[in-house]
Amino acid sequence: MSFGQTRGVIKKIIREIGQECAAQGHTVSETLVAFVVKAVILDPRNDFTVDQILTKKDVQDLIQLCVSRLLDTTNPSLSTIKMQVYFDLNYAKRAELLSEQQHVLEGRLAPLLRDITATRPRAQGETDDAYRKIVGYVLLRSGLGSPTDIGVVRETTAALQSVFPRTEVMNFLSLSKKNKEEELKHLAMLVTGIRLYNKAIGKGGGSIDDLPAILSEAIPSATQAVDEGLNTCHMLAHQYTALLESMQEDQETHAQLASLQLKEALFNVRQYEAFLCILLSDAITSAQEVEKMTVQFTAIMEQLKNTVQDKASVDTKEVFPLFVALSKLWSSFQDEMLLLNFLTNMTNNLQEFSGIHSQLFPQEVLTSLLEGVTVKSDEERMRETMGTRVNVSDFKNQEWLFPETTVNLDQLPIQYHGFCAHAIGVKGITLPGNPAIGILKHKEKCYVFSSKEAAYAFAQDPDKFIQLNIEKAQEHTELIQLLELQHQFEYLAPSTQGRTADKGLIKATTKYDSSTQTDTHILPPTIVRSYEWNEWELRRKALKLANLRRRVTRAMQTDLSHLRRGNCTQVYLPKEVSTQTKHDNSSNVPRPQIFLQGLRGGSSPTTHMVKVDLTRAIDET
Repeated sequence: MSFGQTRGVIKKIIREIGQECAAQGHTVSETLVAFVVKAVILDPRNDFTVDQILTKKDVQDLIQLCVSRLLDTTNPSLSTIKMQVYFDLNYAKRAELLSEQQHVLEGRLAPLLRDITATRPRAQGETDDAYRKIVGYVLLRSGLGSPTDIGVVRETTAALQSVFPRTEVMNFLSLSKKNKEEELKHLAMLVTGIRLYNKAIGKGGGSIDDLPAILSEAIPSATQAVDEGLNTCHMLAHQYTALLESMQEDQETHAQLASLQLKEALFNVRQYEAFLCILLSDAITSAQEVEKMTVQFTAIMEQLKNTVQDKASVDTKEVFPLFVALSKLWSSFQDEMLLLNFLTNMTNNLQEFSGIHSQLFPQEVLTSLLEGVTVKSDEERMRETMGTRVNVSDFKNQEWLFPETTVNLDQLPIQYHGFCAHAIGVKGITLPGNPAIGILKHKEKCYVFSSKEAAYAFAQDPDKFIQLNIEKAQEHTELIQLLELQHQFEYLAPSTQGRTADKGLIKATTKYDSSTQTDTHILPPTIVRSYEWNEWELRRKALKLANLRRRVTRAMQTDLSHLRRGNCTQVYLPKEVSTQTKHDNSSNVPRPQIFLQGLRGGSSPTTHMVKVDLTRAIDET
């Protein structure tokens, strides 16, 4: 089956499942259906394999299994998958969320910005209209009040006139497009800083909310809501874990609780806990940023008050940087408000997926099940195993790490989200691992354990237990994301965009709308309005300029011009004359010629040298 055919089959299956659920009164998204299809195919109990070619009967069986699972509203596993789908589609990190918000703001301002930069006013009325557009742009970009409020518009106009009078509009419009955009952003920051200063000294800004005060109250409230949700998660996780351990120790208890979906409920609450921890970390980061920005904002505002005071005029080099700094800090406060609203909405929406616990295990039912069962918290389990650790000498070919001897422990690639690598595949439960027992490093990956015995058992054959954990994740697909096993199922991971080799299942590709825009004229326009391409139009203009209908050719003759003939004159050509200003001369110096005789000696023991000078005299040369 080709790639296109396989994709078409998958889309058809997903569409039929969605239609079947809608016919029974349940509306489900295609993304959720795709996850459920993945869960059904991966579950070995359904006898499907990812590389088999599905027959018509297989397709019908797959559709029925998926529909029955989607309609089972009492299944904690389905609630967990819904929670994971929601979080994957809606959660974004701080930088991504702020970048997206900035992109949205630029998109909203783009038409007005384009209208301002393209304006070419020729009359006074058009100049005033351009100035009003600049006021609107500044107001919308700052986000300080509604553009429909007359008081806000007047206040913004007054602040803008103090730094950008109407007489400067023509100079502004003569700039290039890029310089106009930069100047508008700078004006928006200056006006924002001026309005914030006026609010601080009590001369306006009534429509501006006190964001630092609002954030200082709202962030602790949001953090408290997340903390309460985490406390509930911890309590339920500890109780479910205790019940599951008692089932494995007592056969009678196992028979009593076997019909209850305790494992699925434990996985649901652990996933809810993991998501709340992410939101809590973001809330703590926001609180720290707001605290730091509040101190900076207060200091700059005091410096600005001391600089301006009651002076009639101040140097722009002193106050403009302070206004810009206030504007940037205020934009950061607005970003934190956006992040806070996002975290609050995420917390409230995630809470809907944890309501399954009150349906399956009401408080009185859970209390009766816990009679005689010892419930231990994660902290208590950690304290019990704190004194035990692996003896490295018992393992010759294994590498063990310990917190006290390992640098950057929090950056180690610890698998299974920090849960015990032995308990997942053997017991089917998620127990928190204790790094103090020892961290096993196997094939560049690290594993932690809940007890020394679990560590020893896992270290005997790590690959065997890793495979058990993968099989457990196939039975309970929600564990793939909870235990961070996406790399084990890359061919079915949400980030997969195409078909993997030798695999017959394709994850639906995530699609989104996108648009781009290119400026018509990047450089300032140089259009020659007087240019004409039509020859007849040029002739018409030429006739209009000549105006020959009212012109007459006249001629006259005078005595001097009568019988005029050609005259000529003759001049003498210049002579070729030369002069000499110097002459060449030279002198010759005689060449010295001196000869020495007797230097080689002779028959006598003494040497007699004779010097002969044959150099000619100077006057002889």
